[in-house]
Amino acid sequence: MYKLLLSWRYLCTRYIALASIISVVLGVATLIVVNSVMAGFGAEMHKRLHDILSDVVVQSAGLDGIPNPELHMKEIAEVLGDDLAGMTPIVRVPAMLNFRYRGRWITQQVVLIGVDEKSYANVGDFSKYLLHPKNQENVGFSLHENGYNERLGDAGWEHRRNRVHYERSYESSFTEPAPYTMQAEEGDQRFADLPDELPGEFPSGEAPSGETAPDDAPVDPFRAGNPTPQAGRTFDDLTQQHTGVILGIAVASTRFTNPESGESQEWFLCKPGDDVQITLPTAGTPPKPVDGLFTVVDMYESKMSEYDSTFVFMPLEKLQRMRGMIDPISGVASVTSIQIRLKPKADLNAARDALRKRFPPQDYPYQVQTWKEMQGPLLAAVQLETTLLNILLFLIIAVAGFGILATFFMIVVEKTRDIGILKSLGAPSMGVMSIFLSYGLALGVVGSGVGVVMGLLFVAYINDIAEVLEMVTGREVFDPNVYYFQTIPTIIDPMTVVWVSFGAISIAVLASVLPALRAARLHPVEALRYE
Repeated sequence: MYKLLLSWRYLCTRYIALASIISVVLGVATLIVVNSVMAGFGAEMHKRLHDILSDVVVQSAGLDGIPNPELHMKEIAEVLGDDLAGMTPIVRVPAMLNFRYRGRWITQQVVLIGVDEKSYANVGDFSKYLLHPKNQENVGFSLHENGYNERLGDAGWEHRRNRVHYERSYESSFTEPAPYTMQAEEGDQRFADLPDELPGEFPSGEAPSGETAPDDAPVDPFRAGNPTPQAGRTFDDLTQQHTGVILGIAVASTRFTNPESGESQEWFLCKPGDDVQITLPTAGTPPKPVDGLFTVVDMYESKMSEYDSTFVFMPLEKLQRMRGMIDPISGVASVTSIQIRLKPKADLNAARDALRKRFPPQDYPYQVQTWKEMQGPLLAAVQLETTLLNILLFLIIAVAGFGILATFFMIVVEKTRDIGILKSLGAPSMGVMSIFLSYGLALGVVGSGVGVVMGLLFVAYINDIAEVLEMVTGREVFDPNVYYFQTIPTIIDPMTVVWVSFGAISIAVLASVLPALRAARLHPVEALRYE
């Protein structure tokens, strides 16, 4: 009993131990916060990478692609059996995107992905990243009347009609001055002060009577996508669209921080309803450039900067025709890859190995990879960062352990007479030793307990704390323009909290072993001789 009483007395009266306790508290709290934030980042990254890549991908290693994908998909279904949840063929090719903004051409390098509207949604969560609610239910490449995300403002057919009216009025101001002068005299000031260059926003206006654009028009996007006037009719921008494309939101917008309010804002250079030009290489040898006009029908926002700033989606068949991936004689089409989604409990590696066995590399120029293998370097980099941070931060607790060691040695030297009296009264060496071990255990329990509470509170209010730091420092702590996260993602793993607490307590106890041994080995006569 005297051992616990002395340990408690030392803990409450020896303020020098407070420094060691603070070190343990800071180390434990920092480890919990860092692990929670890194786990949140990792989970978000895994989820978004998985959504866009499905589970297993069979892709062609050559420019010719995978011919007759329907036959390959049938064989894949036979190999995977009940583990198969869905699959879809896609064509993926680098391309150049051009569109006009304020009278100037903007050119961007993009990754063009041809997808099948019916089956692509079955292999991932592509549809839920689209901005229009109807496209989230059923992926489509038709321009909608309105109803897009409020961030886009006026978009869709309304935006398209306003733009076309404004451009035609602008052009008529040079070719037909009389009507333009008459409009200005009648009080319509919309076009009275036309700038030298076309602005990106257009004045609101109603569509002319009799011109309607049904929500799902045109019925055949490939037919409407041909900008060349066909027999008996001319393409009309007011009522028709080109083949639809879905742009990554960062392809068509720019984000910046408002210097006055300090808030992150975005500005759209291109909206649903605008036309863009896309240039891509054909599948022949050597590749030749082909281009075409397309109408933006929606935006894709996965919150992965790499995807949102490069991906452009369009109908699979249109892309195959442009690239020359459909045999003109047999009509057999080719694709660059087949994406496969497995059922939740299916073995990912076993499915990959079965497909590699069916399509051996010596016979087929295909690559069969899981989504983790395709994004291996990125996932490995995140894992390496997490491991290094844990090692570096655990050194903080190790430093606290050395502090406990030094403190206990001081206490042993200071309390030499007391130890001698205890042992002369009959206290055994193990009893004296257990006093200091209990003292170290108490320091570890108190330090790790307070550290756990502080760490959990910090994680719970981490976004509020970030806002306060931004107000104090005037700098963005967590810039959504970089990470595309509106809030800091965190995940608290109970096992991580337990292991961090256990590690801190163990270090505190181990640091007290040497001082405890020194105290236990003191001879009572030697201890009292020099006092």
